[in-house]
Amino acid sequence: VLDGELTIEFRDKIVTLEKGEMTVIPKGVEHKPVAQNECKIMIIEPKGVVNTGNAGGNLTVDNDVWI
Repeated sequence: VLDGELTIEFRDKIVTLEKGEMTVIPKGVEHKPVAQNECKIMIIEPKGVVNTGNAGGNLTVDNDVWI
């Protein structure tokens, strides 16, 4: 988390991250990131990961920035 606060909801727990904190989510684990206010984050993941799981649809966007 670069700025703000991010909550990540898993099926069995909720993790809250604040500025300067991070977590690693294993491949295949369902999760839902939620921010009550503006939150700036950096996501590091392999190229080709679909951001809506296997659902696709109008919520899926192209991966735009790769470092």
